[in-house]
Amino acid sequence: MHRLLCALFLVSSSAWAVIETYEFSSPDLASRYHQLSQELRCPKCQNQNIADSNAPIARDLRVVLYEQLEAGQTDAQILDFMVARYGQFVRYRPEVDRQTALLWWSPLLLLVLGGVGVGRHFRKKDHHPAQGLTAAERDQVDRLLEDRLP
Repeated sequence: MHRLLCALFLVSSSAWAVIETYEFSSPDLASRYHQLSQELRCPKCQNQNIADSNAPIARDLRVVLYEQLEAGQTDAQILDFMVARYGQFVRYRPEVDRQTALLWWSPLLLLVLGGVGVGRHFRKKDHHPAQGLTAAERDQVDRLLEDRLP
């Protein structure tokens, strides 16, 4: 019984795998196809590239990618087409531009701000050492305490 369940699991898991075969006119196109399909993100799955996704939209994007490669489009033209249609989100590594600048520079910005904050914290401690109360302040505290005691 255990072996039967394992066999059914293996058969069912292989049914979910993305299996597509395209006949490319050159090995270079096949290589570019695999590279670009790893670079493009599935709009539905969000955390999978179109090569690994089983979503219908990913399947459609793989067909479009194949057709554009066979039509002689360059990688830049294909990526521009996909970005124009689906936005920068479709790329795993979007280009640095006005819209994505914060995405690219925020880790460095946070690191610098954290360093400045830590530096200010330790500098404040060094420049403002804790001081004891003066005689006048101690007298004032004693008077306040006497007023509160019955």
